[in-house]
Amino acid sequence: MNEAVHWSASLGGRTNVALVQAGTFRSDAGTLFGPVPRLLWDRLVVDEIDPDNRLLQALNCLLVETPAGRVLVETGIGGRIDDKGRAMRGYDGPWIVPALERAGFMPDSVDVVAMSHLHFDHAGGLLTPEGERAFPRAAIVAQRAEWEIALGDNPRLVASYVQPELRLVRDWGEAGWAEGEREILPGVTVVPTGGHSAGHQAIVVRAAGPGGRTLAFFGDLCMRPWSANPRWVTAFDDFPLDSVLVKASLFAQAADEGWIVVLSHEAIHPVGRLVRDRDRFRFEAD
Repeated sequence: MNEAVHWSASLGGRTNVALVQAGTFRSDAGTLFGPVPRLLWDRLVVDEIDPDNRLLQALNCLLVETPAGRVLVETGIGGRIDDKGRAMRGYDGPWIVPALERAGFMPDSVDVVAMSHLHFDHAGGLLTPEGERAFPRAAIVAQRAEWEIALGDNPRLVASYVQPELRLVRDWGEAGWAEGEREILPGVTVVPTGGHSAGHQAIVVRAAGPGGRTLAFFGDLCMRPWSANPRWVTAFDDFPLDSVLVKASLFAQAADEGWIVVLSHEAIHPVGRLVRDRDRFRFEAD
């Protein structure tokens, strides 16, 4: 582990986590804030928004090391994107495999790849640019409902997926799909949330033993600091009312129990905690 790691911590019980950013890309600001009026969010991004009304989004991935094995959470956009897609999305930086290698981790040391969901900016790094498995020993864990939606035919729901790429890894993914909450390694659990996508899930890491801490990766339910307000959902959320409800419940548990929270797309301060703020929550960076 070296300076290529954006953040790292020991949770206790021989459980360690490291945040590795697999590049950055840009997303339309209005889409990220969905139904929230610009009057309320403009001041939050005044130093970040570009002339094309886009915000910089990090591709945050977590490597979780436990006594039972290693779990990689998310894979970013990957290296198979073409020049047109790269330019359109402002994609820059190393994809997940070279990013991990720079941080001192080899892809064949990963036992499980846990996906919050299968949108292009989360699942693109499952394959190398040559079309091989990027993590040859690993099982992929995503919800069965997510695979069914991602490879379905609803034009609204599949718009954020790259179906040809997902078909290449379908068999690999189906071998490890989850149906509901599941402990994928001792202390590492996937928790279905829905909301952002039909099969979206959170990943919760609980260290064993006295003083062990809990870390949560809520995927795109909590992508940036302002996502801490359960009522602020994105236009990318396929089921926004579900997002509001599940965010309120999960965020309450995270705040009351003092969980470490890692944001999926925050570039500068991606790690912190949720605290109660009247009937809502706010994110406080570490």
